[in-house]
Amino acid sequence: MMWALPQKKTAPMSTEVNPRLELANRIAIEAGKITLKHFRNSALNVVKKGDGSPLTIADQESETFLREQIAASFPDDAIVGEEYGTTEGTSSFTWILDPIDGTKSFISGVPLYGTMVAVEQEIPGGNRESLIGSVYLPGIDEGIFASQGNGAWYFTGDQSPTRAEVSKTESLSDAVLVTSEVETFGERSFGNGDAMSVYSRLAEATWYSRTWGDVFGYLLVATGRVDIMIDPILNVWDAAAVQPIIQEAGGRFSDWSGTSRIDAGEAIGSNGMLHKDILQLISKSKGE
Repeated sequence: MMWALPQKKTAPMSTEVNPRLELANRIAIEAGKITLKHFRNSALNVVKKGDGSPLTIADQESETFLREQIAASFPDDAIVGEEYGTTEGTSSFTWILDPIDGTKSFISGVPLYGTMVAVEQEIPGGNRESLIGSVYLPGIDEGIFASQGNGAWYFTGDQSPTRAEVSKTESLSDAVLVTSEVETFGERSFGNGDAMSVYSRLAEATWYSRTWGDVFGYLLVATGRVDIMIDPILNVWDAAAVQPIIQEAGGRFSDWSGTSRIDAGEAIGSNGMLHKDILQLISKSKGE
């Protein structure tokens, strides 16, 4: 599947970014579809990694495919992936891959998992930020992609992409909060204890909360269906693709101190208007 990529006249894509975005979109979809042959397959073998997270052959096959496609088109670019580590490059570009984000959903037969492909460009002395993010959820045939300065674009099936925009919710009391796992807040050291108070404060302050998390939660924020997605613990491959998507949809993506970055090990994605209030609640929780 390939579309004519929409772009703003005020922010034309460079000759370096455009072909990488086209490849990211294509291989995110193709790699996502590779996982479907293992999805809801009773013969699927699940292995627990050292950190207790699950691993399947679907993760491995998907990342192998992504790496092969990138190496064939951009052999000088570096690659970082969840399953196979780092392949060094000589260009300024690094691809960051999560072949299945939401593996726990995947092994449970829940279709709210996705393949994530991102590209960052090294900026000496700057925070790590992504230029490109492409996400595909094969179980529900939805996806979203973005590049800096050219908007975020959402699609379902073979339909042409439409502009993705965050919600206009202005008050936490009207906001919908999502996260991946509530228990993870208790595993995160924070202030004088753990971060469970962060979740408790946010859940109390917002209209309601759900665990429609992992990459699906960030997609929901970028398309205006929910207002806040928060993770107390995550890796760079969990954050890299969704950062430009949230920002280009008009929202804000940051760590818990408000800094825009992908390597903090924590993240907040919001519609932007609520971000200051979220950060204030986090700050109050840390002081307890």
